[in-house]
Amino acid sequence: MANAGLRTITGAGTATAAFVAPIEGGGSQPRRVGSWHEFTKHQGETASSNLAEAVYGFFANGGRVCYVAATAGDGLGAYTAALTALEDVADVNSVVLPDLWRSEADVPAIAKAAAGHCARANRMALLHAKQEASASDAVKVPALFGLDEDEAAFTTVYYPWVKVPGVGGAERVVPPSGHVAGVWARTDAERGVFKAPVNQPVRGAADLTVQLTNADQEPLNEVGVNCLRVISGQGLRVWGARTLSRGGDWKYVSVRRLANFLIESVRTSTTWAAFEPNDATLQASLRASVTTFLTDQWRQGALVGSTPDTAFFVVCDESNNPPESVAAGKVVMDIGVAPVRPAEFIRLPIVQNTGTGQ
Repeated sequence: MANAGLRTITGAGTATAAFVAPIEGGGSQPRRVGSWHEFTKHQGETASSNLAEAVYGFFANGGRVCYVAATAGDGLGAYTAALTALEDVADVNSVVLPDLWRSEADVPAIAKAAAGHCARANRMALLHAKQEASASDAVKVPALFGLDEDEAAFTTVYYPWVKVPGVGGAERVVPPSGHVAGVWARTDAERGVFKAPVNQPVRGAADLTVQLTNADQEPLNEVGVNCLRVISGQGLRVWGARTLSRGGDWKYVSVRRLANFLIESVRTSTTWAAFEPNDATLQASLRASVTTFLTDQWRQGALVGSTPDTAFFVVCDESNNPPESVAAGKVVMDIGVAPVRPAEFIRLPIVQNTGTGQ
């Protein structure tokens, strides 16, 4: 019989990035990297490599662990193979493509492949406009990618590129996405995944290729392109935190990433249900465990409401687990959370495999 007592739900990781890029002799399995030193040990400090600069920017801004997934070329097929290899790496939370624009004709298809991968795997894609893009060019990037709404909700775009000292000792201009992935990791560690990674300093970058005004930024905000700005007295900052979703629940990076965190935390901490019969005892145990976890998140400020009832709900009983679901070996947990306003719930249904019924 299932244990009716509480089972701890452990918070999932949120800050592990995967860098997908062409490397000579690429096509190998993703490699875990725990520091800049470890990266150079395996890959070297290739001065012409956007990958090296992105990984350096990630660690310089607070990243702790990443993966490098080498592609065997610049085209869609090579990227698709590398993304497929990443599907089996469970702890990846975001995907960065430092050389996205190397083969410009393939950019829409590669961006869509990355966005689709992230939507399926509950991850975020950090993409960027091309180096030469003006503000008016960057406004067109989301439409160029051609994402559907599900893909757009898991995708971000950052603009413009950043000027860096260069890991090889010569100043370079590189995409901002690796540095921003590090800012995400730092924000998670210092404030929590539910805090927007915005108005945060970008370390390891000296300047931007384009200085944006408020008037420049307004149309970029409208299409979900996140700007980097040099702010007087504050330096270079991330100045936007939106996904490419055009509305609804997933407009903001912090909301989408919080949902990813909650889903992964509950999903990975309730796999024990596979060894239990799907009965009222199991459902009560799951309900109690998830309620305790979400109460903790509410107390930390991740969910909004003066009481738990206005911050979240958990349904796992006979109302959403009819006999046919039980017979199929599935238990359904309907979770609703309020990350923005009290009692305005975003639904996060989670299904686990169970034993063979009563």
